Amino acid sequence: MPHLVRHVAGLAYDDLPPSAVAAAKTFTLDTLGVGIAGANGTGVDALRALAQTWGEGREASVWGSGIRLPAATAAFVNGYQVHSLEYDCVHERAVLHPMAAVLGAMMAAAERRVARDEPPIDGRTFLAALAGGVDFATFLGFAARGPLRFFRPSTAGGFGAAAGVARMLGHDEATIASALGIQYSQTSGTMQPHVEGSPCLALQVGLAGRAGLVSADLAAAGFKGPSDILTGRHGYFRLIERDAFDVAAEIGRIGREFQVEELAHKPFPSGRLTHGTVDALMQFTSRLGIGADDIAELRCLVPPVVFRQVGRPDIPAPDPNYAKLCIPFVGATYLRHGRVDVGEFLGEAMLTDPKTHEIAARIRVEEDGNPDQNAMTPQRFVLTLTDGSRHELTLDHVYGHPRSPLSAADNVDKFMRNWGTVPGLPAGNAERVVELVETLETVADVTAIARLMVPASAA
Repeated sequence: MPHLVRHVAGLAYDDLPPSAVAAAKTFTLDTLGVGIAGANGTGVDALRALAQTWGEGREASVWGSGIRLPAATAAFVNGYQVHSLEYDCVHERAVLHPMAAVLGAMMAAAERRVARDEPPIDGRTFLAALAGGVDFATFLGFAARGPLRFFRPSTAGGFGAAAGVARMLGHDEATIASALGIQYSQTSGTMQPHVEGSPCLALQVGLAGRAGLVSADLAAAGFKGPSDILTGRHGYFRLIERDAFDVAAEIGRIGREFQVEELAHKPFPSGRLTHGTVDALMQFTSRLGIGADDIAELRCLVPPVVFRQVGRPDIPAPDPNYAKLCIPFVGATYLRHGRVDVGEFLGEAMLTDPKTHEIAARIRVEEDGNPDQNAMTPQRFVLTLTDGSRHELTLDHVYGHPRSPLSAADNVDKFMRNWGTVPGLPAGNAERVVELVETLETVADVTAIARLMVPASAA
């Protein structure tokens, strides 16, 4: 771990190439927008109400509301909101959504400083710390070699949050190392909510963000965490990844590459592993000029991790979280509505629509035998039309991947659409948030962004 800790502790804004800075700003804006739209997530109103009973303190804001909470609690709620719609960015090689826990915890810690009349966090410091946190979290994913056993956005994301907060607050190398050791003592995240489509999946991400901030605080207060937390006898890779890892093969990437540049957008608010099917259907329908009624069958031949996580059967009345993680339902949603957006997963009428489920019955998901247990691509699609014709398509990169990215304009459009899902948020504030993020390296106080993310009635 020493190399990773030195990297996080020593990383400065000037060490980041322009491409990494641009990517960090792109996915900061994306994550903020997704977090705002997360106000529509399952149980958010109840979670916000409950969180306000957990102690006094107006240190940090809950995005998209006028609620202020103690910083650690705000990190928890915002982390939940970011992941609750399955719309947040992903590092595909690591099989990890790092930004929900990392950005939620960092922004809450930055707001707390201002609430305590301490010097604010400037944009350059924020960007460097964010890049370091993403590097640490994603390393835990792409150094693994076995199938996914625990929920990495929680298990690895918490380490990213601890690293990002500790670096942002200016802690030295020893304190950052302790923060990460303490974080390991809080590490958790099961895949069972993913299997069942439970909102506890996003809850785990919020808990990871809160734990990361608390770990940084405990280390700053002098608590010393264990040091050999990755490869020690009971370390992370031994336990969480069941001894299937290769640190030596991957450690050279740290400091040479910046993993924030490898983040992929989620163009659609569903599990990233469902997006290949939507991408393929977009291409088929555009190229062939067909609609749902022209399709007899779509076979989706996908890698093992895709099959295991989202190859689940369609069911007549799914919860939103189940529907978003079901290839047949997500593909059918695109064919039924011509889009896959937040509204397509809200309300009983959408989720139980008979036509959507009739289309879903024509979408088959099969495992392709790829030996790489973490590979998301290639994915192959075989489309049979009602006239008997057969068409094939192979995707090496799914739309949203850095090799098939959203444009800058599409990124802003996604943010604006997410902003518009919450009534009462001033449109002018959205434009100002975009401006601040696009020029983040010049911003003297990053919490100016959070102050804009509230309804007009609470400003």
